[in-house]
Amino acid sequence: MPIIRVALDVPVNTLFDYLAQDITARDIGVRVSVPFGKKQMIGMIMEVSTHSLVSSSKLRHAVHIFRDIPPLPASLLDLFRFCSAYYHHPLGEVVMNGLPGRLRSIKPVVADPAASRYCLTPAGYAASLSAIPARNIVKRRLLTGLKESGVMHIEEVKRLSRRAPAALREFITLRWVEETLAVHPSTVASLSEITSPGPILTTDQENAVNDIAAKISDFNTWLLHGITGSGKTEVYLQLIALLLRQERQALVLVPEINLTPQLEAIFRARFPAIQLVSLHSGLNPGERLNAWLQAQRGEAKIILGTRLAVFTPLPKLGLIIVDEEQDTSFKQQEGLRYSARDVAIFRAKHANAPVILGSATPSLESYYNALSGRYLRLRLSSRAVKNAALPVVRCIDTRAAKIKEGFSDPLIAALEKCLTLHQQSLVFINRRGYAPVLLCKSCAWTATCHRCASRLVVHLREKQLRCHHCGHQERFPSVCPECGDQDIVPFGHGTQRVEAALTERFPEARIVRIDRDSTRRKNAWQKILKDIQEQRVDILIGTQILAKGHDFPNLSLVSILNSDASLFSTDFRASERLFAQLMQVAGRAGRATILGEVLIQTEFPDHPLYQALRRQDYDSLAQTLLAERKTAGFPPYVYQALLRAEALQIAAALDFLARAATIAKAPKLVEIFDPVPAQMARLRGMERAYLLIQSGSRKQLQEFLSVWRAKLDTLSAHKVRWTLDVDPLEF
Repeated sequence: MPIIRVALDVPVNTLFDYLAQDITARDIGVRVSVPFGKKQMIGMIMEVSTHSLVSSSKLRHAVHIFRDIPPLPASLLDLFRFCSAYYHHPLGEVVMNGLPGRLRSIKPVVADPAASRYCLTPAGYAASLSAIPARNIVKRRLLTGLKESGVMHIEEVKRLSRRAPAALREFITLRWVEETLAVHPSTVASLSEITSPGPILTTDQENAVNDIAAKISDFNTWLLHGITGSGKTEVYLQLIALLLRQERQALVLVPEINLTPQLEAIFRARFPAIQLVSLHSGLNPGERLNAWLQAQRGEAKIILGTRLAVFTPLPKLGLIIVDEEQDTSFKQQEGLRYSARDVAIFRAKHANAPVILGSATPSLESYYNALSGRYLRLRLSSRAVKNAALPVVRCIDTRAAKIKEGFSDPLIAALEKCLTLHQQSLVFINRRGYAPVLLCKSCAWTATCHRCASRLVVHLREKQLRCHHCGHQERFPSVCPECGDQDIVPFGHGTQRVEAALTERFPEARIVRIDRDSTRRKNAWQKILKDIQEQRVDILIGTQILAKGHDFPNLSLVSILNSDASLFSTDFRASERLFAQLMQVAGRAGRATILGEVLIQTEFPDHPLYQALRRQDYDSLAQTLLAERKTAGFPPYVYQALLRAEALQIAAALDFLARAATIAKAPKLVEIFDPVPAQMARLRGMERAYLLIQSGSRKQLQEFLSVWRAKLDTLSAHKVRWTLDVDPLEF
């Protein structure tokens, strides 16, 4: 009887052998239900063999082979194997992490019937909303939804309204809509007719498109380095149009879910009849599975998603785009700690497809790779909109300027000027809540989280103290718990306090706060974006959600508060991240014909980072930081791994790391540092510590980690959780 080798979602880096009937090599990549201990588990068939190292008397039989969807392709299984080997993570956890939640269930997938998907015909695309009476709201919403998405499932139609199915049947009668298994057959044949025209390209954009198009069938890593507003998205659209003519698929990765609505709207407007799917954590399990299956079947031609979308099966992959490639959100911080950007490059190489890394402020690793010739660098040095220019950046010295409720007089005057001119302004403060500290003036007590080594953040409107690390909440105290004094006050500023101050100062202004709290509800972010675009907002107050990827043509002023805190951090990446963040948020101003201005309140106006920002000079700062890192022996001149340990007591974590260092037999080119407590030593009730390993040779480091990881699996770790983080970003 054939033997299947199965990857299971367990923390053991091995495949498990089972007996199975009627199995062939074509079943590799198929899900299977197997007994594991006293329970059943879902796994993935990775190999089919005729023999096993386990005695046949001990082998158990597979319970069920799921052939409800096509098997995963060999290329995707190879990608899983690469991630397991490079990040030294159990293969079964890697494989199951890459699947939608519904596919990790022991229940079979119920395939959608052919009649459950509907698409617009050419007549439907030509139909205008004006042809539908204004009182027929459901019909208007249905037609708008079909035009935006191209294809709708019957479940999506039903969610619009209980009357929507009847409206759909009427559209079918009018020949505006038809049932389909995939995209309308006219899509590929007449792509030029259904692709909306784009703007005239700048010289830089045209050169970038032509250079990549000339090598569109070959693997290359392209670093598209363009200033904010230079039209990187238009370059993406032009190249995707070329791919669609070749009937190939494009994968577009974005760092955050908040960037998907605006980017999706741009893509749908350009390719209204092309099937596009989004893959991100905001989807329910059914929506995510449907989108994943459409990509696997090759029906979806454009796949837009966050980092996990890099594992989507794509039979006709022709291009991968990683937008805002420098963003740390591409690095998973729990479980399999992979970098979606780096995995995308590996995947593109093995698919012989180009990968584009787009950024106004590339990561120093990518910038270094471009300077050394490993990546091909393309520059977009001017803004795409005619007569649009980079904003003027000025620093307000807060040592001399009087500050009231977080604002200096010059900043208030600039906001007043924008309101007078009916232009929008943005106040950027990367700290949500009302204030970061609750302080007793009498005894200097501060509210701290009992589960984390951090202070509780004041949320005054909700009368709560919250930990932004673990989610712990407490009621706002009426007196100091230490001395009983009633004189306890919020100290510092967050988005809520800034909002309150501006509301009091400008009572007639339409002010919107944009942070994780205000965008938590589904579709809240889309509604806010629409209000901004339609100029129903005067002043935006926001965190890093607003820092990148957004185009607000009427926004002329960006003001930045409390950015000094990151200037003198112990994290060697802090300067790089702060500069990138400030460059990105500054780039929101003056993106159209309105002149832009950026005002930064700081106590250190002469700091080199602010000087480079005033000159909009990424290259000079990047080269300075690279020189510092070369001297100090930091990435990209060395390669690192971090062994993380956490326990209820810090002594247990440090003891485990010390024993791990003792059993390591490191070669000369691999350096092992002493175990140390984490910068935030306690998180979610666990004490944390690190052990850093680094080498000037990636090959030497990987060879060492392979041997060491096997030893770590045998090391006693009573009441200690540990994980190995390759190419760490946060420590």
